[in-house]
Amino acid sequence: MTTPAQPDPAAPDPGDPDPHQPDAPAPLRAAVLEIEGFVAASGFTGRRTLFALVPTAELLAHDPGLIGQLGDDRGGADLWSALEAPASLTPVEQESLPGSDLAEALAKIAWPDEVAGCALAVEIIVDAGAQPGSADHTDHAEGRLVVGVLREGPPVCVLRWRHAPDGPLTESPDLAPELAAALRATLVS
Repeated sequence: MTTPAQPDPAAPDPGDPDPHQPDAPAPLRAAVLEIEGFVAASGFTGRRTLFALVPTAELLAHDPGLIGQLGDDRGGADLWSALEAPASLTPVEQESLPGSDLAEALAKIAWPDEVAGCALAVEIIVDAGAQPGSADHTDHAEGRLVVGVLREGPPVCVLRWRHAPDGPLTESPDLAPELAAALRATLVS
């Protein structure tokens, strides 16, 4: 990402384990929360945004000039410590996904081995269905889903509801199993 997001005071601390995703790798969760904060800064735009997740230490070793561009947006962590903590991941925003069919667009992607994982931010509509006998047929909720995966291990999924943009995130590895599987398929060599 070229523009660091400002820390969201309502966002969970990426260093704290999430009780809903206890097996999630901390670096993946931190990257997904960083992405959610980054896309949240633009509001709800309807845009799908794909990110490569690259080991920060490898990124900085390859191009030390990126240090000034990455900034210190990881909740006060010293960016130089990333060189000593090879598990930390840096999200790198990609070009827009082509077409309107998300599954078809993802099926055409194959990440190189240098990419440890990937994440997608997408706006969704959850249709709860109208209640029987109800005149209200608009029983749905809109939100922004961010799903991140590594080559192995459980996904990390977070959801921010549009009606509560400053409210807590919903976190669960089971929020979007098909999307997580489609993202993981882009990482198969």
